[in-house]
Amino acid sequence: MKLNQIADNAGARKNRMRIGRGIGSGMGKTGGRGGKGQTARTGVRIKGFEGGQMPLHRRLPKRGFRNTDFAVKLNETSLGRLQAAIDAGRIDANAPIDVAVMVKGGLMRRAKGGVKLLGNGELKSKVDLAVWRASKSAIEAVQKAGGSIKILAPAKEVDEVPRGKNKRAALEAAKGGDKGKSKGGKAEAKAPAAEGGA
Repeated sequence: MKLNQIADNAGARKNRMRIGRGIGSGMGKTGGRGGKGQTARTGVRIKGFEGGQMPLHRRLPKRGFRNTDFAVKLNETSLGRLQAAIDAGRIDANAPIDVAVMVKGGLMRRAKGGVKLLGNGELKSKVDLAVWRASKSAIEAVQKAGGSIKILAPAKEVDEVPRGKNKRAALEAAKGGDKGKSKGGKAEAKAPAAEGGA
């Protein structure tokens, strides 16, 4: 190794873009600075600005929510990777396997909120697993191999009465409880009252 043989990694040093050298380069004429006036100056926020009028993204109603900040962040691993770790001797199939054992066996870097087991690959060993979640195919494959799997995630609560009028209406329609809300039903109900008044 000599000093003249030392070289940086490929792509580490890039040539500077030469601007203002013709339209064929894509950086000719204004050289990426746009036109004159407001767009030629720094510190300008143009996208989404409508001249002081209430912008569209604030005029439209907001609905729903995102659970991104509070969602459980899980690792994912497959039956094939688990079997490969067992074959390599990194995981003992005779001992209970949980997320800590998988981290120690090199299946993932850190535990996070747990692990979800996917059904990709083939599981030959009889194992005793404890995971946060697992796909249906993964559960079937583990049980087929003679092992057991424990799901640590709490079971989802099912409301006795569905939330939301659309879901309630669908449930009533499924039960056959129309409650006479049709237009014909209303007209028939009013007709006897008119006769009685006469």
